[in-house]
Amino acid sequence: MATTHQIHAHAAPEGFIRKYIFSLDHKVIGIQYYFLALAAVFVGMFLSLLMRIHLIWPQAVLPLVGEIKPETYLSLLTMHGTIMVFFVLTTAPQGGFGNYFLPIQIGAPDMAFPVLNMLSFWTTFVAFVVMIAAFFVTGGAPLHGWTGYAPLSALQNAGPGEQLGADLWITSIAIFCLASLMGALNFITTTLDLRAKGMTLMRMPLTVWAWFITAILGLLAFGVLLSAGILLLLDRNLGTSFYVPLVVVNGQVMGHKGGSPLLWQHLFWFFGHPEVYIAILPGMGVASQLLSTFSRKPIFGYKAMVYAIMAIGFLGFMVWGHHMFMSGMSPFSAFSFSLMTMAIGVPSAIKTFNWLGTLYKGRIRFQSPMLYAIGFVSLFVSGGLSGPFLAQPVLDIPLHDTYFVVGHFHLIMGVAAIFGMFAGTAYWFPKMFGRMMNEGMARIHFWVTLVGTYAIFMPMHYLGLAGHPRRYSQLTELAYLKDLIPLQTFMTYAAFITIGIQLVFVFNLFWSMFKGPKASDNPWESTTLEWSTATPPPHDNFGGVTPVVNHGPYEYNVPGAPRDFTMQTDPAGVTSH
Repeated sequence: MATTHQIHAHAAPEGFIRKYIFSLDHKVIGIQYYFLALAAVFVGMFLSLLMRIHLIWPQAVLPLVGEIKPETYLSLLTMHGTIMVFFVLTTAPQGGFGNYFLPIQIGAPDMAFPVLNMLSFWTTFVAFVVMIAAFFVTGGAPLHGWTGYAPLSALQNAGPGEQLGADLWITSIAIFCLASLMGALNFITTTLDLRAKGMTLMRMPLTVWAWFITAILGLLAFGVLLSAGILLLLDRNLGTSFYVPLVVVNGQVMGHKGGSPLLWQHLFWFFGHPEVYIAILPGMGVASQLLSTFSRKPIFGYKAMVYAIMAIGFLGFMVWGHHMFMSGMSPFSAFSFSLMTMAIGVPSAIKTFNWLGTLYKGRIRFQSPMLYAIGFVSLFVSGGLSGPFLAQPVLDIPLHDTYFVVGHFHLIMGVAAIFGMFAGTAYWFPKMFGRMMNEGMARIHFWVTLVGTYAIFMPMHYLGLAGHPRRYSQLTELAYLKDLIPLQTFMTYAAFITIGIQLVFVFNLFWSMFKGPKASDNPWESTTLEWSTATPPPHDNFGGVTPVVNHGPYEYNVPGAPRDFTMQTDPAGVTSH
């Protein structure tokens, strides 16, 4: 611990480029990640809007976009999924909030490796540019889905968009993997080595635990995806046969033999399932922090919460096969994957009941961060309830390629994680920008978004039960789907409204940065270390004073204490739970 000050000898930068562009300060890098994700989420939403328009009005010719052909629809679907999963759900909660607040919450002056931190952001940025470039090359963006299943993704002539567009897609993901590996190393080292005096592991806020476990998942998962991507590039460009068996395309025998398409599925999902926990764990940490703060109660079962995060991280690597029940795997393998998938529901349920226990008999303050946190719990539970159904091979096989799965993962991983981001934004905005967000706008945004997301994604479960296949670009070819068109129309109108209301959030964000009322150092009366420093925090976070931690992270309403919250840095004499 003694070496922290030697590590962070870099002085506050003077020039604009060093201060705001190639900055080594974790706070600036966190904001850069946040705005990259904000840009990405609007690209992703725009693509989903085009898909929803095409499902209802398949003949429509749109300005700038033109006619949406079936293959164009599949390109939109692929790029929507990829951009949302990598550049929004992975980037904002971990890269954005994690970078900004993890060092402050453990009392560190910066991340352990500031230059590596800067490199990880700019590498992510390059990955995003390469991904967007796929739209503009000959043949356009790939159409192999965000999962990139071989052999469709492994053959250049498998369809439009499978030429240079697919190479750019794979290259972008490989670059993103490198950035995530750099970030993960940084998070792990910072958490283990740079904690302030008194900040034991069991005094860390649950947000820090979530970012820490997420970083470990990233370190173990992204390396596998990077290797898989490199092999896919070799198959596509150098004639190897890792994923391609002897296949005939358009009457021509391809020059491959001996590869296994299932190898890609195993490597991809070995990354892909931990990835969904990489997306959701930071949101769980934020929800835990906010439910405790705004209920004015210690978090219910702190140690159980920590062990539940660890259990989710551990079990997350043992369930990837539940994405592959359709692949003809042995029933014994399917049974074991099914069992592990049911098991991973247990720590998630522990967290949910502990959140409810935290709310029980609390003096709840229904401010906007709290509303978003409750919305997160609601969406997480609603999306999670369909998980045990899909964990049964006998039920998954009829439901697998239907909208039921789309409804499930959008609720639990998509919009739940995004509500975690909304909660984090509303809660930490005063610390990041020194001003308060507009409460009225935040409430309008919360209610319309919550009702809107349920109106879009709940009906997908009904479509799936009715046998509506995924990835179909229009419903005109199948007679049995025509009765489902009214439901699709309802979902599309709900999507219009939900996407529209996001402009209120963006306006609130930028308007409040410059015009919002000035924030005090601790507007929410929270206990963790970021609220004990100036607003916005100085270059070394604590103005030259290293904090000393005497209390746990959630000391609210301690009997005998002078006020209803005890800061972690308060003197040790103050009574604690």
